Amino acid sequence: MATKEDISMTGFAIVAYAGDARTALIQAMDKASEGHISEARRLVEEAEESINMAHNEQTKLLSAEASGDDMDVTFIMCHGQDTLMTTMLLKDEMKTIIDLYERVNELEGKSVD
Repeated sequence: MATKEDISMTGFAIVAYAGDARTALIQAMDKASEGHISEARRLVEEAEESINMAHNEQTKLLSAEASGDDMDVTFIMCHGQDTLMTTMLLKDEMKTIIDLYERVNELEGKSVD
């Protein structure tokens, strides 16, 4: 059975991984705005790795609950879920933003790497 402390620690881990992903995604936007499209895409891939780590943490609790374990909801776990979901949305949006920056740069005749 997952204790309240276990659930909170999982929430902290999810926040940390999702926070790392969010940082990489914001950096990706900055790189794309500077015309560094390849670097921006690399940062999105880095963010996806962090998101996967957060998802793995989440899955441990989901599996435990599906097996019949009682789960206490903690605020930090709610915060972790919220952070992960908004970061996943940001990742999807960032892919579009990078594509748009690439297109604008090409239309303006700027070099794109």
